[in-house]
Amino acid sequence: MILERLSIVNYKNIAEATLALSPNINCFVGHNGAGKTNVLDAVYFLSFCHSAQTTQDSLVVRHGEDYFMLEGDYSLTGGALPSPIVVSCGMKRGAKKVFKRDKKAYKRLSEHIGLIPIVMISPSDTLLIEGNSEERRRLMDVAISQQDRNYIEALNRYNKALQQRNAMLKMEDSEPDPEILSLWEEQMAREGETIYRKRDELVRQLTPLFQTFYETISDGHEQVALSYTSHCQRGPLLEVIRRDRMKDRAVGYSLHGIHRDDLEIMLDGHPMRREGSQGQQKTFVIALKLAQYKYLTQGDNLPLLLLDDIFDKLDSNRVEQIVSLVASQQFGQIFITDTNRDHIDQILRQGAFDYRLFHVSDGHIEPDRP
Repeated sequence: MILERLSIVNYKNIAEATLALSPNINCFVGHNGAGKTNVLDAVYFLSFCHSAQTTQDSLVVRHGEDYFMLEGDYSLTGGALPSPIVVSCGMKRGAKKVFKRDKKAYKRLSEHIGLIPIVMISPSDTLLIEGNSEERRRLMDVAISQQDRNYIEALNRYNKALQQRNAMLKMEDSEPDPEILSLWEEQMAREGETIYRKRDELVRQLTPLFQTFYETISDGHEQVALSYTSHCQRGPLLEVIRRDRMKDRAVGYSLHGIHRDDLEIMLDGHPMRREGSQGQQKTFVIALKLAQYKYLTQGDNLPLLLLDDIFDKLDSNRVEQIVSLVASQQFGQIFITDTNRDHIDQILRQGAFDYRLFHVSDGHIEPDRP
């Protein structure tokens, strides 16, 4: 997939911008807070129907304005869908956002997910290591949902059943109806086991890709591993959920299910959270996201790759390895932000490819003048 033109109006600190983009590498250089990340976030929004930083759409509307608009013109690098594709989104304060493909509004936003596959690497990804298990489940869900629309539906049905069960567990005036409680548990188990199988397969496919990228970036200095843990591994999920129903009733929520799954992250046999330096953690995140990119690649239709300030906290050797990877031909269209023009120039010197360079300052975006 190639984003050929991006139009932004009143998105965060960007009042208005229309960018003609390179099919290869697009670089955005500027000081911290200038708006570089907001450009990438607009690209992300057009793929996922929400910001990478918040699901509260009103927060992306520029201060003092009543609406925002985004529009992207895409062409396909492979696959059977017609090309070009125009994707747009607009929202007025106090109203619902409208998301369109080729001027036709979606009935459900989930229908759009996966049309424009995308992987974003940003400083906040350290939460994959430092944060709670919800962050790591989200990584798995985002990867799978871009390839499998049925997965999104299964996840929605599971979450609905979980919410209903939890509401019954919290009842104070009377005991929950055991038959109705059983129905929600059966739905949790049915959908949960489907989700488990897909997550398990994802981790199996990601692990060797991830280890290869990590070895390349670190020059083989450390060994890393992923391990998926789930209550589904304890036996039939329905039995696991029902086994502790009385304990769940006492605490008022469901202690077992795929909403408690986790991805264990190991460095040289020890938890990365405890053992990894900032540079090792950053390397881990970048390698894992590049593995996700490879997982999403289907034939000639390559995902978009967004790299937001990825070189911070890395030593020169690791920067050099990442520069070589980015400058290779194994990725499609790439968007890069950095405060350091030297990093950008280092990438651009590595290959004879088409690129665009933009300078960003206080929400204004100007193409580089040769």
